[in-house]
Parts: sequence; C-alpha cells; structure tokens
Amino acid sequence: MTPQHRAPDDQDEPALLRDQFRQLLRYRGLLASGVVIGLLGGGYLALGGEDAYTATGEVLVRSAISDPFAAGSSADKGINIGSERQTAVSDTVGTLAAGTLLKAGDDVTARKLLTGLQVTNPPNTLTLRFSYTGATPEQARARAEALAGAYLAHRKARTEQSIQNMSDGYRAQLRPLEEKRDLLEDGLGAGAEDVSSARANIIVSISELSRKISELKALDTTPGYLNKKPVAPTSPTGPGLPLLLGLGGVVGLALGLLLSWVRLVFDPAVRSTRELVRSLGAPLLGTLPRERAAAGRLLAIGRGGSRLAEEYRAVAFRLAYDPSFAERRRLLVTAPRGDSTAAAAAAANLAAAFAEMGRDVLLVEADLRTPSLARDLGPAAHGGRPPRWAAEEGDGSWPARGRTNVDVPGSGAFALVPGTTVDNVPRALTSAPVGRIVAEADRPGNIVIVLAPPVLSYADAVALVDRVEGVVIVCDPREVHRSDLERIREIIGASGGSVLGALLHPGRGRLRRAERRATSSRRRSTGADGGGNGGAAAAGSDAPQHTGDPADTLGLRAFTPPAARR
Repeated sequence: MTPQHRAPDDQDEPALLRDQFRQLLRYRGLLASGVVIGLLGGGYLALGGEDAYTATGEVLVRSAISDPFAAGSSADKGINIGSERQTAVSDTVGTLAAGTLLKAGDDVTARKLLTGLQVTNPPNTLTLRFSYTGATPEQARARAEALAGAYLAHRKARTEQSIQNMSDGYRAQLRPLEEKRDLLEDGLGAGAEDVSSARANIIVSISELSRKISELKALDTTPGYLNKKPVAPTSPTGPGLPLLLGLGGVVGLALGLLLSWVRLVFDPAVRSTRELVRSLGAPLLGTLPRERAAAGRLLAIGRGGSRLAEEYRAVAFRLAYDPSFAERRRLLVTAPRGDSTAAAAAAANLAAAFAEMGRDVLLVEADLRTPSLARDLGPAAHGGRPPRWAAEEGDGSWPARGRTNVDVPGSGAFALVPGTTVDNVPRALTSAPVGRIVAEADRPGNIVIVLAPPVLSYADAVALVDRVEGVVIVCDPREVHRSDLERIREIIGASGGSVLGALLHPGRGRLRRAERRATSSRRRSTGADGGGNGGAAAAGSDAPQHTGDPADTLGLRAFTPPAARR
C-alpha cells in the first residue's frame, strides 16, 4: 500500500491564511473605524469640494501637402505626434490663447490657463484631444476652443514661416544665376557655341529653382482640422457621491486591515488556538459557547437543550478517558489571572458532568480569599443526601468544617467543600486535612476537583499542584497572553504537575468586564465581613482582612518526595 504523505497543519498555507484572516477579524473595532474614516473622506470629497466642468475638443493634425488628392499622398508625412502634443501645451500656445480670450473679456495669464489643460493622443491616430477643466461650463468651453485654435494658428504660422525661409533661400540662389545669364546674353557674339552651352545650363538651373519656389507657394499649409468642437458640459466632471463613497469604503477597509495587522503584530495576547496549544504545551479541551440563558446561573448541566452543558459533558468525557487523569482522578481548575468566575463555573459543571456519569465527586473550593461558590450555586447547594464517603472529620476548621450536597436536576449530586476566609491561607492549603480530602480520590469511582485562585495572581494553586497533579486552565483567549501561558507551563511543571489542557470561555465586552470587577469587589467585601459558608468564625475584629494582594504568597514548607506522598 502506498503511504499517503500529508503536510503538517503548520505548513498548510490555506489553513494559515484562514487563521490569519480570523485573527484580523478579531479587531472589528479597527476595521469599522477604517471603513467609517474612508466613508467620511469620500463624502467630504464629494460634497465639500468645488464643482469642476470639463470641455473637450479634438484636432486632427496634418502636414503641408501640394496635392492632397494625388495618389500616394499622405497627410502624416513628417508628423511626430509626441512632439506635437508637447507643442500644444507650450507657453507659446498658451500666450496666443490668452490673447484671444482677453479680446473676449476673459483676462487670464498663460501659465494659469495651461494648468487646466490636458492634451492626450488616442492610440494609432493623429488626433490631439484638448480637455480643459474650468469653474463653469462656459469657461471650460471657451478656453478649450481658444487653446485648440491657438495650437492650429501656431502650427500654421510655423509652417508658413518654414515655407518663407525656404523660398528666400531659393531666391538667394536664383539671383546670381540670373545675373550670369544676362552677362552671357550680352556677349553672345564671341564664341557662340561655348556661350550658348553655358547659357543653356544656367537657364536649366534657373528653371529648377523657379519650379521649387512655385511648388512651395502652391503647398496647402492647412495645419489640421477641428473635428470636434468643444461644447459646454451639462454636468460636473469627476466621480459622483456613490462612487466616492464606494472608493472611500474600499480604502477605509484597506486602512482598517492595515491597522488590524499592526495591532496583531504588537498584540501580546494569544492569536489562535494553535498558538495557545503551543504556548501552554497542552491540548485544547473545548471552547465554551456563549449562552444568554446562562447569565446569572452557574450550573448549565441540568438545563435541557443547553449547548453549554453539552460542551461541558464533552470535556468531562475527554478527561475521563485521559490516561494521566484516569490514573489519579484529581483535577485542579484555575485561571491564569484576574477574575476566577469562569473557572468556578467550569469546576462546578465538570463536577456535575462527572456526577452524571455515576462518579462520586467532591468539589473543593480552595479559593480562601474571595469564597463565593456556595452562594453562587444558590438553592442547588442545599438538601439532598451526601455521598457515603463524604463523612465529616477534623477539628471544625476549614476544610473539615462541613460539606454541602449539591443537587443537579436529572443528573445526580456531588459534594461541595465550600471555601471560607481563614487567618492564614498558606497554612490552611498545606494542612493535613486538605491532604486527606484530596486522598479521597484514591477510592474507586471517586473524583476530586479543586477550584483554585488564578495561578499567576496567587501561589495558592501552586501549593496544591503536588497533591492535585492534573491542571485545567480556564481562560479567555482574547485576554490571556502568550507569556502567561508559557510561565504557567513552567510553574506547574516545576511543581510536579502537568497541564491536562485548556478550556476557553467566550470573551465578554467592556460592560461585562465592568460587572465582573464590581462582582469581584463585592465578593472581597463580603469575604472581609465574614461572608460565605462557614465564614462567621473568621468575622471577628481580629480576623485578617484579605485584600487580594499578589504579594500575599505562600510560606515555604518542607518538600515531600512523590514516593513518600504516594
């Protein structure tokens, strides 16, 4: 069987072009701005400029000829149409036309007159087309006609001057011959034969010169014909408003593409999914669709006909059959930086999807700075029977304080260990109860999902990587930077974990981002006041106020080898 060779995706030129075009379309604001600028420029040129009128006349150029009706005679004998076109736009023609216009009451200088003149020559013709653009139709007609007439007059005068110069030359040669002939006639008696022969030669020369002079006088010196007389135009020249708007739109679109390309070159954000996979060193698990029905509701699993729920189910199935995840059954869900709302929604829905598969799922909210998962789940986080393996233990502090059973309509239930504000976040995350809770994933059929704060904002996620090796990054491709993904890959790899993949959520507009910032501020204020499930114990006057400062990082602790941990 002949092997089929297929070019890699990176070398597939149509795919690369489509990818680059999609990247340019990301900056729709720049594209729209370029089109608007182009349309405004076209409209300004169409409406703001002065109207101009163009009158056109055509002149057929011909040479001086003795018999225009003789066979073989040619009117283009000795005509260099390129030189004639240069003559038509010369100062001499302009001066003659200005003098003619001055007699008609149009006082204009020759230089100003020639600025509106354009002389062209249609291919393979002896025709000169005089086009003059003026402020009014009558002005354009009169000046085009005056310039065409001045060119014909100048050419006729030039031809007559050449004839006169040649005739004077012939007469200068004829005068000595006539004098010599007269002398020979006076001495005709002596040597009659010699004198007659010389006289005959002189008479022949005189006759030849006289014939040439007569032919020059008989030449038709008509310089040409005005085949098309200029007429006053009825409408302004130049492109109209529709054409200028169309041209402005095309130019504006090109400008917008150029601005988008420049923005793309200097944009540190991820340009494509291929670049995201290459920077993160992990596959793309899925891309969450945008759903209006999901606004304000954290759980998409359990809603019928939800595309968002189907995408979460697909991601859960893919993780379930991933060898590295199937071996440990521990999952750390986090975001690169900023708000972790999308990561919280992903963790809750993945937990619901795994519960729908019949797994016993424990969702641990390890965000101890702005805990809000229990409140965001709403009524679903109450009631129900917790799994048999989710027995409470510990001294009453987080995470052994209590667990909540979250019911998912039609899908089952999963256990939730809600986060709460604590006095010392690093100590709480590295405590023994956290290790015992994570170790529950070793039981058959159990899955532990840990929701951590953004990995580049706090070191909380890094502190959990050695216990929860599999990491899923939830990010917006329009906001995450390539350098952030490379740094996340290095941090997680150095901490003993591995990135299982990335989950992309749809980008939000400025309004949505402003709402997220406001929500994040409310969460911080709620957490500082003892909000969240189980946070009343830390709401005293001596409780620390967590402001979300990235400088508040984890303390150092003893390194436990992987063999000892297992």
